Order: sequence, then C-alpha cells, then structure tokens
Amino acid sequence: MDWLWWVGGAVVLAILEILSVDLVFIMFAGGALAGALAAWLGAEVWLQFVVAAVTSVLLLGSLRPWLLRHLRGRMPLVETNAAALVGGSAVVVSTVSAAEGRIKLRGEVWSARTDPSVTLPPGTEVTVTRIDGATAVVVRAARPSAEGRQGAAQA
Repeated sequence: MDWLWWVGGAVVLAILEILSVDLVFIMFAGGALAGALAAWLGAEVWLQFVVAAVTSVLLLGSLRPWLLRHLRGRMPLVETNAAALVGGSAVVVSTVSAAEGRIKLRGEVWSARTDPSVTLPPGTEVTVTRIDGATAVVVRAARPSAEGRQGAAQA
C-alpha cells in the first residue's frame, strides 16, 4: 500500500503545479509516480526515495527546459508594469536634468532624470531607457513619434 502514498503525493504536487505554473512541481509529481511504481514492484523504502529523487532530477534537467522553450515559443513574453514602459515615448513637462525633472508618460506624470551633463527643456520628446525605482531614466528621442506628439497635445 506504500504506492498509494506516492500517488497521493503526486496528486498534491500536481495541484501545486496548477497554482504555480512553473513546471517544477509537476516534475516532482513525475518523480513521485516513479516512486509509486517502485513501491508497487516491491522495492524497499530507501530505493523508492532514490528512484523518486533521480527521476525528479532527470525531469527537471531534461524535460522542463524543453517544455519551457516550447511554451515560450508559442506564447511571447508580454512585459507588464514598469518593464512595459521601457522604450516608450514621453514628453518633458518640467526641465529634466541628472537630478530631477518630470515627464508625461502614457498619460501619467513621472519623475525623471537624464545622464549627467544633459538637460532637457519642457516639450522635448524623450525615450525611456529604464525605470529606476519610481523614476524614469530618459534620453532625447531620436525622432518625434506619433505617441510623443499625442502626449505633448495632452500635456
């Protein structure tokens, strides 16, 4: 009846995988099923654990990377939150320097700064290079964009 414990553990791990979607718990569930098979075949308890551990490691090292590549190839990664703002166009609302400034980015006013020795006057179109805490780090836009012109009209 040891194999039932292994199957129960595999079910719990599969449920955890559904909640996390990391493709880690499901690999451990596969290991638990291998342990269940070893128990059903009459293996000693220590051997059941060894079979479960080795199977889990093999699945994590071989099957999981392949599955992740396959899934990422089918569904592109969509940036969210602050990461989605990088590369976006904005308009300077109050002079931006290396220490301070304000920009209008996607309809919201953000604190901003630039590289040292660069000062950007109000109305300048900029591109966000990164988000540092709650501050956008910007550079002068290479060329005016439609989104930047809209932001200037809204400002």
